[in-house]
Amino acid sequence: MNLLTEPALRRLDEARRVLLDPFQLDETALQHALRRVFQHRLDYADVYLQYTRSEGWSLEEGMVKSGSFDIEQGFGIRAVQGEKTAFAYSDDISATALREAADTVRSIARAGQGSAKVPADTRRSAARVLYGAADPLEALDSSAKVALLHKVDRLARAKDPRVVQVMASLGGEYDVMLVLRSDGLLAADVRPLVRLSINVIVEQGGRRESGTSGGGGRFGLDLFDDALVGQYVDEAVSTALTNLDSRPAPAGEMNVVLGPGWPGVLLHEAIGHGLEGDFNRKGSSAFAGRLGQRVAARGVTVLDDGTLPGRRGSLNVDDEGNPTQRNVLIEDGILVGYMQDLLNARLMGRAPTGNGRRESYAHVPLPRMTNTYMLAGDRDPQEVIASLDRGLYAVNFGGGQVDITSGKFVFSASEAWWVENGRLQYPVKGATLIGNGPDALTRVKLIGNDLRLDSGVGTCGKEGQSVPVGVGQPTLRLDGMTVGGTA
Repeated sequence: MNLLTEPALRRLDEARRVLLDPFQLDETALQHALRRVFQHRLDYADVYLQYTRSEGWSLEEGMVKSGSFDIEQGFGIRAVQGEKTAFAYSDDISATALREAADTVRSIARAGQGSAKVPADTRRSAARVLYGAADPLEALDSSAKVALLHKVDRLARAKDPRVVQVMASLGGEYDVMLVLRSDGLLAADVRPLVRLSINVIVEQGGRRESGTSGGGGRFGLDLFDDALVGQYVDEAVSTALTNLDSRPAPAGEMNVVLGPGWPGVLLHEAIGHGLEGDFNRKGSSAFAGRLGQRVAARGVTVLDDGTLPGRRGSLNVDDEGNPTQRNVLIEDGILVGYMQDLLNARLMGRAPTGNGRRESYAHVPLPRMTNTYMLAGDRDPQEVIASLDRGLYAVNFGGGQVDITSGKFVFSASEAWWVENGRLQYPVKGATLIGNGPDALTRVKLIGNDLRLDSGVGTCGKEGQSVPVGVGQPTLRLDGMTVGGTA
């Protein structure tokens, strides 16, 4: 046996065990369903099966107040003709349900008889191992999970007497998928995912402020050891205490420095969505038709990379069976590529990039981001901050809103500082960054050498579907940005 294929075979065996064997099905039954679809003329079809077991625990007021456990399973069949897509799904994995769904989706086909295009033999997707296939929930028993949350509460309260409330949640899922395409490709993946979230509230003189932290990825719950939990607690408490001393944020046009890591969510929202294939095919993105053109300042290189080991946004294969890739989107300020799923790649005459993603078996795939980040520059981050005469240093972001068509955005800073003469003066509260994504890329003046990815907390929404993602960037200075404040 070729050792390079063993991981893919093991994932395929697990998918068969979970998704086919309990229902007396095999790949032949899936092929029969696709052949029923192709009794009419179609361009493409696939059947996607999924099993997800998830668990969540939450602590508040020193007590673990809730726990949840859920299992979801089902399949979806998609048929594509030109730009049209028909889709049917069911939580009943059976030969009968597969036949009924196949008959439903073929209704979009052109009149006339088609041919059974589905090959008799399947071919497997490329092998890749970006994360383990073990059930992440089994890494700790229930008592250890509860003890972990109590440890968070105990450590946070011991950090400072001003800590008055600690809320923490621990969750994970074991996700198994299997997809068979009408071109004969058969792919499977086993996807662990865990996350620990912490929210701390502090009080002083009647004033209350909060700080959050946490992280996760595609590994087991046992990775949350004492050192990592302590780091998350320190970050949450430190942010909350900093905000106790914050003053109203100034407003107006000013130069802004963004911190490394999670502030890359601005890059994700304001620019990343505009580089997804569907928006560009339809001409609704500000980047549509601009391949080969300068869209950002020199030195700005933006990637979407689904191949980073253990990262929240990474996948061995996407939800259409294509291996994920390291896709360069903007290189030294020049737009060089879009993120593609199979449908939009075919219609645009491009190759798929491993970005076809869906929330579950009950959703159609869309071109979506995985881990989106900007590469580091050559400046020391302290030098970037010191370059501000008067301006804002946004260490971290909270919520935000973006109009994908125009690229306009509004992001609120969860931790920010006012800077004068290159020195941090005092923390500010209520600062919002207002701008336009494509325009903001042209305002990048200095790029730090400290690229950092987020800790593993990102979730992206698009057309009602949510998927886990990663973001990242180095310290950046953007000039002439509009800042909304409360001062």
